[in-house]
Amino acid sequence: MSDTARDEDDDEDGAPGLRKIIHVDMDAFYASVEQRDDPSLRGLPVAVGGSTERGVVAAASYEARRFGVRSAMPSVRAARLCPGLIFRRPRFDVYRQVSRQIRAIFLEFTPHVEPLALDEAYLDVTADLKGIGSATRIAEILRRRIRDETGLTASAGVSYNKFLAKLASDQNKPDGLCVVRPGEGAAFVAPLPIRRFHGVGPRGAERMAELGIETGADLRAKDLAFLRAHLGSRADYLFRAARGIDLRRVRADRPRKSLGGERTFDRDLSSGASLRAALDTIIDIVWDRIERAEARGRTVTLKLKHVDFTALTRAKSLPRPVADKQEFARLSHALLADVLPLPQPVRLMGVTLSALEGEAEAEPDAADPQLSLL
Repeated sequence: MSDTARDEDDDEDGAPGLRKIIHVDMDAFYASVEQRDDPSLRGLPVAVGGSTERGVVAAASYEARRFGVRSAMPSVRAARLCPGLIFRRPRFDVYRQVSRQIRAIFLEFTPHVEPLALDEAYLDVTADLKGIGSATRIAEILRRRIRDETGLTASAGVSYNKFLAKLASDQNKPDGLCVVRPGEGAAFVAPLPIRRFHGVGPRGAERMAELGIETGADLRAKDLAFLRAHLGSRADYLFRAARGIDLRRVRADRPRKSLGGERTFDRDLSSGASLRAALDTIIDIVWDRIERAEARGRTVTLKLKHVDFTALTRAKSLPRPVADKQEFARLSHALLADVLPLPQPVRLMGVTLSALEGEAEAEPDAADPQLSLL
């Protein structure tokens, strides 16, 4: 286990206005559950997803990742990269049950738990329920409890805001812990590749490299006017991020105006078959989120982003809530069929359910972008 944490004083975040935030991220969650439940898979390369020609990898074990297998990759390509790759169909009912078990552990320490997906969540432990006082010690206890009670490993990041905590949780994966203390944020971010910043995909990183921005330090060297001129709506977020600043709160059970997800692909997709297969994977994961949230909505929206970063959206609204996953999938595929063939390849795809019941009473969280897929 790689671990950058060290003992800390209880007043680690004691300065006024600073928070104690933990981001917990399960290690290769879907694949790890499969390996846990089938001991014959342990130590072997495993991909969760379809193994057919139209299949797409939803998750890959670390053994498979060493061969270059990644989520959202076409299964045919994954099998070529890793000839011994073992495919398993997703079991979302099992993943949901394990996720509920892990969240119950979190809630013993704080009511301020904001799940991002089945396998990750933010926790605000500024005033933890057990009076421990140290976010690092709480993170260590959480990881130990998760291992003992589920047989799975988790990585955690500890810091004074959500942006830094999420970066830190990825720093020492798998089974690692990283702490970024007050005053260390800008220095921690400075050497990181810009691709590590949330929301910066492969094409975005290429575009920023053309502007001379390849690391956090490069980003910090650009003034806000330059970033706004070249990067548009993401400029303000990136300007703050390069300085280790993030003012978003951890929001437990926050009301939403929509539920969905989007995925940036490892390689651009252009054929109808590959796009339909990718959409199937996104639908599986998004509908799982919808079911977990017990959400009911009337509008399905498909989002595509081309290689030149131009976006295309199509939506279909019903006079009543979408009945089930089959109807959600049918509407999503109909929206895709309406725009095929595409004039150029696609780098990103997303699907969303909106016009949720109770939406009029919900207060949107403008600071939080649409959840991305795992």
